[in-house]
Amino acid sequence: MLTEEQIREEVLVSPRRAFIQTPDLRVIERPGWTQIITPSFTRGGNNDISHAELSDDEADAVIDAVIAEYQALGVKWRWSVGPGSKPADLGERLVRRGLAVHHVAALARATDGMASVPGVEVERVDASTLPEFTSVIARGWSADPEQLAPAHAIALSSPTSRHRLYLARIDGVGVGAAAAVWFDRSIYLQSGVVLASHQRRGAYRALVAARLSDAAAAGVTLATSHARPE
Repeated sequence: MLTEEQIREEVLVSPRRAFIQTPDLRVIERPGWTQIITPSFTRGGNNDISHAELSDDEADAVIDAVIAEYQALGVKWRWSVGPGSKPADLGERLVRRGLAVHHVAALARATDGMASVPGVEVERVDASTLPEFTSVIARGWSADPEQLAPAHAIALSSPTSRHRLYLARIDGVGVGAAAAVWFDRSIYLQSGVVLASHQRRGAYRALVAARLSDAAAAGVTLATSHARPE
């Protein structure tokens, strides 16, 4: 059984490495700083500062440099201000520079005890169903499928990938999709979406249940996720 401190680490720290290893990905990691830059992801994802501990004296200059860097790339990005972020007024400093505030709920639960949903079939994605998975994700998140497809191919086939992809069907039609990122002590649930035409029919719950079931069968007892408004 994981301790409270271990659960906290899985919820807050492990997801910092839930990114897809695209060829143009840059990971900037040092004590007190974790950042990823992916120029090919222009409309969101794989561009963020997931942790920052800065001194009062350096914070403003670092913030300005980060903003300028992402603006020069023309990408949508985010800065997560979670527990342990410094300085104490980091969020306020970001707001003063025009960043919008979105609150995030960090969630954790055991992987056992969630039943499958009748009428919804969930399958692991393979090479034959990857295009359909990408189509559902793109439609559900209003994203560009041409941007997503190469990253999804890497997530599916790279020998170093931690990602598993899932597709939900109702009456044989792909209506929802999601991913899980596997760490040593937990899985991180991400990207879950159901097409508007098939919402409220259990597809989202079925996607959660399938991922939890796979983790439980492998002996992984904890699932985490970050719930964002966008």
